[in-house]
Amino acid sequence: MAAETATHAAEAAAHGFDIVPIVVLLAAAVIAVPLFKRLGLGSVLGYLAAGLAIGPFGLGLFSDAQTILHVAELGVVMFLFIIGLEMQPSRLWAMRGEIFGLGVAQVGGAIALLICVGLVLGYPVAASFVAGTGFVLTSTAIVMQMLDERRALGAPKGRRIIAILLLEDLAIVPLLALVAFLAPGGEAVSTADRLLAVGIGLAAIAGLVLAGRYLLDPMFRLLGRAKAREVMTAAALLVVLGSALAMQTAGLSMAMGAFLAGVLLSESSFRHQLEADVEPFRGILLGLFFLGVGMALDLNVVAANLGLIAVSVTAYMTLKMVVIYGVARLMKANHAEAAERAVLMAQGGEFAFVLYASAASVGIIDAESNAILTAIIIVSMVLTPIMIILHDRLTSGREESTDDLDVADDLRANILMIGFGRFGQIVSQPLFANGCSISLIDTDTEAIRESMAFGFKIYYGDGTRLDILHAAGAHKAKLIIVATDDREATLKIVELLKAEFPHTPVLSRSYDREHAIELIHAGVDYQVRETFESALVLAEEALRRMEVDDDAIADIMEETRRRDRERFDIEICDGVYATRHMIQGNVPVEDRDRYIVKPPEGR
Repeated sequence: MAAETATHAAEAAAHGFDIVPIVVLLAAAVIAVPLFKRLGLGSVLGYLAAGLAIGPFGLGLFSDAQTILHVAELGVVMFLFIIGLEMQPSRLWAMRGEIFGLGVAQVGGAIALLICVGLVLGYPVAASFVAGTGFVLTSTAIVMQMLDERRALGAPKGRRIIAILLLEDLAIVPLLALVAFLAPGGEAVSTADRLLAVGIGLAAIAGLVLAGRYLLDPMFRLLGRAKAREVMTAAALLVVLGSALAMQTAGLSMAMGAFLAGVLLSESSFRHQLEADVEPFRGILLGLFFLGVGMALDLNVVAANLGLIAVSVTAYMTLKMVVIYGVARLMKANHAEAAERAVLMAQGGEFAFVLYASAASVGIIDAESNAILTAIIIVSMVLTPIMIILHDRLTSGREESTDDLDVADDLRANILMIGFGRFGQIVSQPLFANGCSISLIDTDTEAIRESMAFGFKIYYGDGTRLDILHAAGAHKAKLIIVATDDREATLKIVELLKAEFPHTPVLSRSYDREHAIELIHAGVDYQVRETFESALVLAEEALRRMEVDDDAIADIMEETRRRDRERFDIEICDGVYATRHMIQGNVPVEDRDRYIVKPPEGR
């Protein structure tokens, strides 16, 4: 088979572009991924198994996995760009404590503990340092893909993991500098050279920030007037790859450059179109990356050093999980979140390949050690999807199935309601009573099944995805109601709706005052705080039971509503702490400065 493939490749090369490898890669993915997902093993493990099957140690259809890995790293780059698009600068600034607090604590603690593994195995201090720090750098590709499949990217626990990954991306620069410093008998790297390298990196970040602030949005506005979609797609790819190249040239990671570019464009009016343009390339290239990792697993090295690799993988992953779990618990995460984070981030990552190659080039480790350490990283990456499956089955029993549910497809009702929990159910009753036609979509499979017994037809659909919104009829609806109970998802849905369907009225449930203000800024046409009216009704009944006159109650309730509207109008511009003096409280106004705590930083 390998000889025939080589023959075909030679014939194709003689006549021009060789398409055989592309066909083989696509066929491997198309066959393996659906099969593994059907078996409940996940897409990542499917890609890894397909790569191993067609690689040098399987059918031998490919001999150079590293070349594919270098190209496929662009998938990680584009994934980080899309994540950046979801991270407005204000949100990223709010995460600074998690990036430099949680991230430093986890990375520092893991480095300190994992160095001990190399020392116990008999490696010198420098080699132990390189081996341990390489394993600390988690695989961004695997973790991001897992978070995406688990729909946790926008959740608080997902954002905390992203913060740690960002810190690890930043850590690669000082780690490479330390590798050069630890080089035995190599060329000395002066302090001036190190400071110059740091200066170049900071200058590159500053240059990218300035370009993003003053050039990117005007450029896309100019291209948008040309109304050439393919040019916009090319421009999106240019921004992603250009930013990645700039950071790589400055000694930083390509992923960091793409992430910064995404953050700088996160407030652009074109961000949803950019996300839609880049998403197909991201998915294909990220799949190619996992195929490349599977191909790169050198079974000869594994067979020759089976005992050492087995002990090392077990020790590294176990100790890293202990550190991650311990740090998570110290930072007030609950047991479930800490355990899930430990399993998700237990593996080594793609940046370890860069670190090990750099260490080998300066003589800290030899070629054989480099191959062994690389195999350890790859084995840990292969084990991660299996560990996630075991974790999910042990904690939740079984993965939710949507096989028996109808998905949103070409719905045509006048009203689209996204989310059908307790809030949405109450909202629906007057509308149904008036004979309104409503399309209902939700992602809670259990709630969808339970609602069928009460006479509701709910379609399975994620309102944070533009393709699902179109399938649910958002572009045809006269009115859209967002009744989801996840504040982050609600905000994202409203932003997407107002960007893509600006003329369709959007009514939304809000979680609290801050969330209501965020929705106003996102362009929502009407929002209501989920507990506001019910709380006023309860207060009205309390006044009645205190034997307050009905006319007085009516005046009090009207004044309460008027004061709340006045406060809210001020808070839209100045924040929720700007109207503290207008709140009725049990502390005299003149004494409040002694009782009311200082507003949290950044508010």
